[in-house]
Amino acid sequence: MSGEYDDLRRRMDGAIAAFRHDLASLRTGRASSNLLDAVQVQAYGTTMPINQVANVTVPEPRMISVSVWDKSMVGAVDRAIRESNLGFNPIVDGTNLRIPLPELNEQRRKELVKISHGYAENARVAARHVRRDGMDFLKKAEKDGDISEDDQRKRSDQVQKLTDETISTIDRLLSDKEAEIMQV
Repeated sequence: MSGEYDDLRRRMDGAIAAFRHDLASLRTGRASSNLLDAVQVQAYGTTMPINQVANVTVPEPRMISVSVWDKSMVGAVDRAIRESNLGFNPIVDGTNLRIPLPELNEQRRKELVKISHGYAENARVAARHVRRDGMDFLKKAEKDGDISEDDQRKRSDQVQKLTDETISTIDRLLSDKEAEIMQV
């Protein structure tokens, strides 16, 4: 069971890591290179992430800079950023694109909070799926006679405790992100 428990912990940690990544892609009013992670560029006959055709940096707190490596790709990168529905309007300067981040209005802040709540719910569901898999494994092990009923109960409690800790961490991350988004 120790190996199974370690696998459950690893999968729960994976749900938290995925949630952190989703939260990092939300714009909170300050620049972050993670804001462009979801942008896909049509390049060389295929679709690829922006970080495979350009270098994304944050030179100022309210500015993102994108340095395109291939001069012929500047238009495609510009188009991809504009069509990404992130609300960015890049300024093209040779092979560089500067993206100023405007202040967030109250309505957009509330939308971002709703989006973050959706991400949190997805992470909670992932944690519950891991819990279900762990409980199913324990029930099968008891049924097969590999563990006793008492061991099954004890280990079920451990799995539930791990799930509760994971969901608590997700809720804490959500409230931190919500405060960050709503601060003026």
